[in-house]
Amino acid sequence: MDVFVSGPNTGNLVVTVGLVALLLVLSSRARMLDATGSKAAALLGLIVGGLGHWTWLLILLGFLLSSHKATKWRFEEKTALGLCESSDGHRGWTNVVANGAIPGLICIYAYLSEDWANVVWIFGAAVAVAASDTFASEIGCLDPRVRMITTFKPCQQGENGGFSPNGQFAAVVGSSVVALLTALAWWLTVDAGEVEAMQLTGVLALIGWLGCQIDSYLGALLENRGYLTKGSVNALAITGGVVLMGAYLSLS
Repeated sequence: MDVFVSGPNTGNLVVTVGLVALLLVLSSRARMLDATGSKAAALLGLIVGGLGHWTWLLILLGFLLSSHKATKWRFEEKTALGLCESSDGHRGWTNVVANGAIPGLICIYAYLSEDWANVVWIFGAAVAVAASDTFASEIGCLDPRVRMITTFKPCQQGENGGFSPNGQFAAVVGSSVVALLTALAWWLTVDAGEVEAMQLTGVLALIGWLGCQIDSYLGALLENRGYLTKGSVNALAITGGVVLMGAYLSLS
């Protein structure tokens, strides 16, 4: 039973089911997700691990745990300013779908194409954009040095399209965390050189950060005017990161 072979095989499925069970336990104890959010995350986890690889599921778990910490960071202050999406910091199924639907579709593509070695980086790009945006929003919203990304003029904290020094730094951290986890997943399942892994890790971290900027631009230009919702902005930004990573892989 080889647990390092990608796709729906016995070893991979056994570890995947175990990780999904761990996800449900952690989510319940830490109140990271509500009941519907936990069900959606479990289904997504089975798709990601079963059709991709259990190490891909670790990437998602890393994103979930770190983003939860970012959400709970100075939570009382964010609540007082009206900058929290929920009363206790948990997230629902809509948030899981907004950030996880595209990674799930990428796993289906990996299974159909049987190209897990390359697609893991595209999967990582999708998660990196989501992580970068979440970190920037949850940490940057408390930085009063906020400027609108389209005009660079001062704006209100928490306003769509606003960016701050702390938010930009947090965006880099979030993207880098996912990039490192993706590199680990690649190293465990693919026989490749260290130089190539380091290069792809750096590119992925950059693309995750760029996806966060795409999110901010779309928020400023379209969400603030009512043309897009927060979920659709997230999906488009993630799609942008996927396209950028796919283009890089096709040219390299």
